[in-house]
Amino acid sequence: MGALLPGEHVVDVGCGAGLDSLIAAQMVGAEGHVIGVDMTPAMLAIARASASETASANVTFHEGYAEALPVVDGWADVVISNGVLNLVPDKAAALAEMARVLRPGGRLQIGDILVQRPVPESAKRKIDLWTG
Repeated sequence: MGALLPGEHVVDVGCGAGLDSLIAAQMVGAEGHVIGVDMTPAMLAIARASASETASANVTFHEGYAEALPVVDGWADVVISNGVLNLVPDKAAALAEMARVLRPGGRLQIGDILVQRPVPESAKRKIDLWTG
């Protein structure tokens, strides 16, 4: 994830169950804040429960899409995303949203999968390949 600094504001795009968000919350400390964004209510419920169990008061979770982040312009010092961008249909829109929520000089940290050939249509239609 890279070094997050105390007091920073972080957006976790596609936070899922919230593990990276909770790690980020520890790294930025009480003066910082983390917003986790995910499109699935079930994952957000798990993330919120984990935040409650760990008493992480500096992290909140919001329902939303990478292409329309529920975060104000220029709020984040850092945007993180782990294994999500490859699943987003409109990658240009998602990257534009990440840029929108970053403050000038902010950082983008993405860990993802890069494919070197197009995914076959048959694989795109097989939902079990795209879900846990």
